[in-house]
Amino acid sequence: MSLVVYLAAFVFGMTSVLLFRRPRRATLADPLTLSTCAAIILGALVLVCAAPATLATVNSLTGVPNFGAPLTYGMLCAYSCAVLVLLINWRGGSRERVRRMVLRSVAAYGLLVAVIVVLFLLADADTERLTDLDTYYANTPFMREMILLYLVGHSAAMLVMCAVCVKWGREVRGLLRVGLRLILVGALLDVVGFQLTKYTAVVARWYGHDLDFLSTTVAPPMASLAALLCSAGFALPRLLPAARAQWRGFGDYRRLGPLWYLVRPASTAPRPGASWWQLPQARLQWREVSIHDGLLALAPYFDRRVRERARDTALRAGRSPHEARLAAEAAMLADAARRAAAREEPPDTDGGYRLHATEVSGTGGLVELARALHGAPSSLTRTVTEPEEPHVA
Repeated sequence: MSLVVYLAAFVFGMTSVLLFRRPRRATLADPLTLSTCAAIILGALVLVCAAPATLATVNSLTGVPNFGAPLTYGMLCAYSCAVLVLLINWRGGSRERVRRMVLRSVAAYGLLVAVIVVLFLLADADTERLTDLDTYYANTPFMREMILLYLVGHSAAMLVMCAVCVKWGREVRGLLRVGLRLILVGALLDVVGFQLTKYTAVVARWYGHDLDFLSTTVAPPMASLAALLCSAGFALPRLLPAARAQWRGFGDYRRLGPLWYLVRPASTAPRPGASWWQLPQARLQWREVSIHDGLLALAPYFDRRVRERARDTALRAGRSPHEARLAAEAAMLADAARRAAAREEPPDTDGGYRLHATEVSGTGGLVELARALHGAPSSLTRTVTEPEEPHVA
């Protein structure tokens, strides 16, 4: 069971790593990102601490039987508090109101953790239990109260989360609504699959019945699945737009390939250090800057006559004025690159022409130019870029 719990904790924690893939200052200055990562990391730590292998190690290192119990319960209370803080920051409002609610949540759960520790110190729990502590000590003074307190504290956080998700889900749309629904499903699964089974097993012990399998077999996997769903709900509205942007950046980076290979010999932009882990957006930004630098270097070689011949040919072929302009600029650019590579003298024409790609912001114009360059028929490019030979009768 420890391996399954560790795997869930790893998947859970990796979400926070993805969220931290941004400048550190920006992360620390954003309470929403910080509270999201804190909640996810604490959730992963709860799963790690609850694993029987971890409990045995903690008990052995401290020399205190069942020391892992208050540690796990304290972590669970901290996770419950972090979830409430995240919801407060996610909901937003005035800074003073958010700060006041956060402080109240931290104070309440901080007090709960302190009470759990005190109750454990007062209890007589000398028999180590790694998987069934809740039911084994369900009738033991002070341990009984400690177990009930941590369950009540966690239940309160999950029920508040459910109420907020239901209410807020009616007001929002898009990814935020999807995220809230995932959180709601995870919270309900936690309430029913983890908490209700724990309550049932403990209460059964109070009345002399044995339903320990609910606490030892059913509750742990339900808690892991609920944590993963909540993690996905918290992270999805923040990660998916960034993932989509990176995917678009990767596509534009590849589409700019033909244009980059053409102007690369003329570009003098500094090359970035070798970093295989660079995100697509960073690679796209460097390629865009380098292409603009190459276009600037090739501008003196632009030949108006080449452009006009290519434009007229494209118009006669039935292309729209915009498509004809792009085809003409692609042919002129190919001719300029050939002249620059051959170290020819710049033509005595207007070299100050501005390409459409330099008149629009973003990478859209460059992508259009790259497509026109890539899709231009070789015969057309050869016709418009080679000088005309005199006709010999």
